[in-house]
Amino acid sequence: MLKDIQSTGTKDTRSGFGDGIVEVARKNPNIVALTADLAGSMKLQQFMKEFPDRFIQVGIAEANMMGIAAGLTIGGKIPYTTTFANFSTGRVYDQIRQSIAYSGKNVKICASHAGVTLGEDGATHQILEDIGLMKMLPGMTVIVPCDYNQTKAATMAIADHEGPVYLRFGRPAWPIFSKEGDFKIGKAQFFSEGNDVSIFACGHLVWNAIQAGVILQEKGINAEVINIHTVKPLDEEAVIKSIKKTKCAVTAEEHNIFGGMGDAIAQCAVKNFPVPIEYVGTKDTFGESGTPKDLLKKYGLDIPDIVAAAEKVINRKKNG
Repeated sequence: MLKDIQSTGTKDTRSGFGDGIVEVARKNPNIVALTADLAGSMKLQQFMKEFPDRFIQVGIAEANMMGIAAGLTIGGKIPYTTTFANFSTGRVYDQIRQSIAYSGKNVKICASHAGVTLGEDGATHQILEDIGLMKMLPGMTVIVPCDYNQTKAATMAIADHEGPVYLRFGRPAWPIFSKEGDFKIGKAQFFSEGNDVSIFACGHLVWNAIQAGVILQEKGINAEVINIHTVKPLDEEAVIKSIKKTKCAVTAEEHNIFGGMGDAIAQCAVKNFPVPIEYVGTKDTFGESGTPKDLLKKYGLDIPDIVAAAEKVINRKKNG
């Protein structure tokens, strides 16, 4: 039951990255961390302490960081690049495309401070199109974990994955609710089973989707809540299995509705089993300064928004 899924506390997902990279680096001597003047924000303090010879501070030179990372892979290193999501993608898209994706370099692009929950830093930093940018690159794996535990697990798992990876996480303290180690690249995570509506979510909005599912259950609606932590490659088998049962879906992500996880779900549905779908995401807009809570509410990413989307899509299904 969704109501049985409880938070064991709160912690920022970027701390999951910081703890994960230290733990996996202790096991794998080829792991190297690079940062563009944001070691503290990316929670790399312990890594720097334990592995000073495997840490590279490139300064405010993100394009150079991507080039250096690509070069390090030639010598067998596994570079983890670290900076804010906006600077990890938009600022360096050409370098990622040409030096990393095109040649299939084994670079792990680790991006924090994504989405409107970045908060007061405002629209210039709250990138809402990065999932789309990265998933369009051939061969790029795109991962958006839901909480501290899953971010830590994903950070460790990508070390064993051969090829470029985009790992997206965030700044605010967020509920911890997933089981430690319950993560496999490309395998969707089911938090509940239901027959009335499928709710697909990623990142911070997985918790909101679970809470929305609880409210829906109280209304007599059984929602199937699925964590699509790996946006690419998408677990199409899980998506198709769910929508064939519920025959309608909601997608929820802290990202523009154009080009993100929702579009990946819709494309899968159109090709295999077309169903009504409602998107919960930002509606072709930039963000603004504000608290994470207020911004989630203003931009339609809050728990009531997922509930409303589920009720709307169920009505569409009934009246279709």
